[in-house]
Amino acid sequence: MIESLFEPKGVLIAGASSHPGKFGFVMLHNILASGYKGAVYATNPRGEEILGIHTITSVDDLPSGEADLVILCTPAKANIELLRQCAAKGVTAAFVTSAGYGEAGPEGIAMQAELVAVAEELNMALAGPNGQGVVSTPANLCAQIVAPFPPQGHIGIASQSGNFVSSFMNWSRASGVGVSRAVSAGNAASLGVSEYLDFYASDPESKVGLAYVEGIDNGRELFERMKSVTAKMPVVILKGGATAEGGRAAASHTGSLASDDRVFDGAMRQAGVRRATTAEEAFEAAGSFASQPLPKGNKVAVVTTAGGWGVATADAISRSSLELLTLPEDLEASLDELLVSRWSRNNPIDLAGGETRDTIPMTLEVVANHDAVDAVIFLGLGIQSNQARLMAEGEFYPDWGLERIVGYHRRQDARFAQAAADLSQSSGKPILCATELAVADPANPGPATVAATGRLCYASANRAVTALEHMWEYTKFLSRD
Repeated sequence: MIESLFEPKGVLIAGASSHPGKFGFVMLHNILASGYKGAVYATNPRGEEILGIHTITSVDDLPSGEADLVILCTPAKANIELLRQCAAKGVTAAFVTSAGYGEAGPEGIAMQAELVAVAEELNMALAGPNGQGVVSTPANLCAQIVAPFPPQGHIGIASQSGNFVSSFMNWSRASGVGVSRAVSAGNAASLGVSEYLDFYASDPESKVGLAYVEGIDNGRELFERMKSVTAKMPVVILKGGATAEGGRAAASHTGSLASDDRVFDGAMRQAGVRRATTAEEAFEAAGSFASQPLPKGNKVAVVTTAGGWGVATADAISRSSLELLTLPEDLEASLDELLVSRWSRNNPIDLAGGETRDTIPMTLEVVANHDAVDAVIFLGLGIQSNQARLMAEGEFYPDWGLERIVGYHRRQDARFAQAAADLSQSSGKPILCATELAVADPANPGPATVAATGRLCYASANRAVTALEHMWEYTKFLSRD
């Protein structure tokens, strides 16, 4: 049944509207605009034509067996009868956007219980209520009442907050690291975050689960399910309601109560779940799992074009469970043959501004292919293109040979980023590129090429270290006795 949420052969929007400000219009628009190829039907009390769709006035007019997913953009009190009508037409999954259920007091709680009971009676998968929608990039399905529609990739998102689904997908669009499936669980009356993550663990399109949770109704069930999921794929969780103030906000938001945070933290750690403290950290950890190979150990080499960046990165590594590799003699000797005499002869490997055309790709290759190195962090990507931008924007461009050097600098940074991705793939080791230009100038050919390879370009070295530590901790979890 849950498959029908993500791979429906046909979709019915109940409560479609001709008003572009209404949920029933936006939902229909987003499904059509995302390129969904299945059958699309919609109900409207006046039978209006909306966005080229000839709506029907009643579910009774829906052809049997043509739609297996219904999106309810209707008042809560109408939904029980609609579920019954849809089930009679072969619908096996429903997403309920309607509010006014468990988050709305005793009457809403009773209505929510009835909704769940009827869905169970009809053997229908029930998502929501009070949710924003579902996304499935392999099916070109954007069945949600908010933007965006992310690029296709391997992150499976499940969230008790629809807004965090949007946040994660916005980062997906910005970074180039794509999403497989995403769902706003809403009140999670029937299907909760753990059920979606369980589905993703068996989904060939998903390599990592990314979740936002607030309240935990059954901690033991969550723990056991997460143990099963993390044996198959990594899971990153961001939890709201960790403080007393956040807990009160969570209760009013989704109608569930936040559990004891210390108990939750310990249980998730034992289950192998990686817990993030911020939304940025959560997405970057998930994006790293989705796009980088897992490190086999914790020995990290830092390659940097400037000393200060390397020092700060060494500090960040020292505060983590990672280890700054002591350079083996043979690796130092190999680097001596490539680099200028003033290079650091230490890790971080400071190139000391002595790069020629091939220095960076050759250094990355020598370092990544050494047996003692488990992971590489590369700092300094985009510097040449940053200077090229200043030249191209100045009054002297394109004369004085500037056009030629600008083109060269841009090609070099694109080449460095591609080399990092290619070497990571060939060596089977994570190679993380970090530069503030990822956010300061994402069009810079360095970070832009990283994004084009489907990998994250981290906005700072410490964020790269944090993501790499999540990967290392998951590797340790998998190798436990």
